[in-house]
Amino acid sequence: MRRVATVATCTLNQWAMDFQGNMERIIESVERARAAGARYRCGPELDVTGYSCGDHYHESDTLQGAWEVVSQIMQHPACADIMMDIGLPVSHKNVIYNCKLVFFNKRILLIRPKMIVANNFNMGSREGRWFTPWRKVREVEEHLLPPCVTSVAGQTSVLFGDAVIATRDTTIGYEMCVELWNPESPHVAMSLDGVEIICNGSGALQELGAADDTYSCVRRATAKTGGCYLFANQRGCDGSSGYFAGDAYIGMNGEIVGCAAGYSLAQVEVVTATLDLETVRRYRSLFRSRCEQAAASPTYPRVQVDFSLCSEVAYLPSCDPVVPWVPSVAQQVVEGPACWLWDYLRRSGRKGLLLSLAGDVDSSATAAIVSCMCHKIVDAVAAGDKEVVCEIQRITEDGEYVPSDPRELCGRLLYTLHLPSPPPATHSANQMCLPPSAAHLAHQLAKEIGSKYQSVAVEGGVSAIMESFTAASGSCPRHQHQGGSPVEEEAFDHLHSRLRMTMAYLFAQLGLWSQGQTGELLVLASSSADNIMAGSWAKYGDTSADVNLLARFPKKEIEKALLLWAKDKLNLPVLKDIVDSRARESEGKTLTEEEMAVMRNLQAMEYCGPYSMFSRLMYLWRNTCSLKQMGEKTKAFFRWSSQQRHKMTALATPYYVPGTGPPDIDRPLFYNHTWSWQFTAIDRAVEQLNSEKK
Repeated sequence: MRRVATVATCTLNQWAMDFQGNMERIIESVERARAAGARYRCGPELDVTGYSCGDHYHESDTLQGAWEVVSQIMQHPACADIMMDIGLPVSHKNVIYNCKLVFFNKRILLIRPKMIVANNFNMGSREGRWFTPWRKVREVEEHLLPPCVTSVAGQTSVLFGDAVIATRDTTIGYEMCVELWNPESPHVAMSLDGVEIICNGSGALQELGAADDTYSCVRRATAKTGGCYLFANQRGCDGSSGYFAGDAYIGMNGEIVGCAAGYSLAQVEVVTATLDLETVRRYRSLFRSRCEQAAASPTYPRVQVDFSLCSEVAYLPSCDPVVPWVPSVAQQVVEGPACWLWDYLRRSGRKGLLLSLAGDVDSSATAAIVSCMCHKIVDAVAAGDKEVVCEIQRITEDGEYVPSDPRELCGRLLYTLHLPSPPPATHSANQMCLPPSAAHLAHQLAKEIGSKYQSVAVEGGVSAIMESFTAASGSCPRHQHQGGSPVEEEAFDHLHSRLRMTMAYLFAQLGLWSQGQTGELLVLASSSADNIMAGSWAKYGDTSADVNLLARFPKKEIEKALLLWAKDKLNLPVLKDIVDSRARESEGKTLTEEEMAVMRNLQAMEYCGPYSMFSRLMYLWRNTCSLKQMGEKTKAFFRWSSQQRHKMTALATPYYVPGTGPPDIDRPLFYNHTWSWQFTAIDRAVEQLNSEKK
């Protein structure tokens, strides 16, 4: 007879501090797991509260609310006769831990605290601000339960710490999120102690270019140790600026045998697999060096449960491996922000989106992301997702509307404005001027995606404000082509940018009102990471908005990946013309766009200061620049970025992607832009290296 177990993992679209909604999604996942015959359900990290609660974790209300949700879930009929784990913050001996709580039939079996908290600031992880890691390996303590749980469970305390669950037929262990990636992952020691099923609840954000990282880790973990691995991750936007990838996997002896769909709008998805645990035992017993290690392995505390996870069958076909869906970089740049934007829109209470469409690469890329969102909504509706239908009907205030055409839907959700910069003969004569075909390209793109479109001039506002300034100050600013100074020219540019922002917000607030509808629109900005780092934009200008979907992406990914991918996949041929028409603005400049991108990455992602950046560039640019040129470029970059640093405080909320983009705000707001000590060190190095060459 074979011992087989049907297990389930899931991905949930939770919302920080939405206790009621989170509870309902957890219960729905349990119901689906039971319907598939599963006897164990694994859930994402902190699925009771939502992951991105931030400093709410320090509030006693949050801790109490989480326990009240636990008590309600335990009483629900769907949670009978199925073992499951849920995630919540727990205060133990006045220390707050990020925990997994395991229960079965109204009895709490174990609270397992996270032993390695995610503190990689560069990747957007700051758990150490709220949670403390559990340091007592293979140790447990008694934890007193709150009255709301005691009244349901009939128990006053539970084991708290590093332990495993022993049923009548198998053993289940736990690790949480970053513990899988750590050099000393707990699953290794647990597997040596006979644990056959490892459950990992995670709250991991999507990382650009690392779409296969999680499933590769799950596959390698089970290949190295044998056994079954359940990985559950949150999905979508839970109130933070990052996108939870929604990856859920079931691994078995080095293979992936179950996985969730990628970039889905479904709020609950459950992945199940029926596993033959005899194959785990055979896999491990044939791994002789592993057996020698296991024989000397320390023992974990075990919580005994009178429950069988497995059923006995005479025959079971082998569990077929699946090939997980791995998105390309282009798909990550388009579909990740599109799914995140959908959650942001429906949860923000806004009734649509507004975008200033300039016919350039950045604003066109943002429009393509919105178009992708509309395609995904239509696909979800076609697949029978009733929740998406309800959300769309609420947003559009049309209780009969069922979207079937992405272009028609885009026409209901997206309002595009063309706010042209003035021609050189009037005001701005610098790089902010749009190419002659910009208005045509913007209008053509609006037609192809189906959005509403209006062209609105703000030139009259510029003239009126300058006249008021002249009357008040007695000085009349002029453009450079009229004999004015660079300071005067920059003032015109910034004024024009700020008026475009003002007009965008005015339309966002009154656009629906003018058509007899209610509500406001969410304003979208369009600035790539390279543009932000260059600093050639107006503080509180048209880069200011509610959200910026491109702020963490370099220009090369937007131009070469996002637009060209969207051109084919979303049937937007004008995007090719927009890419081809982009003016090369870097000619004659000290730093080109490509050089700025390299230096931005060295500063933001590899933490290079001026001298260490110069040292890296000596290798990277050894065939293209002289040592003196490298030194001058390095100094120009830091001098310019220091002078523009104050603008970072005025950026629109970015769509956050770990491992990309400009430096976060956790640096000084202003600098001594001469960098005298560091720049002198660079000059000395250039002089010394040049003399050695002679």
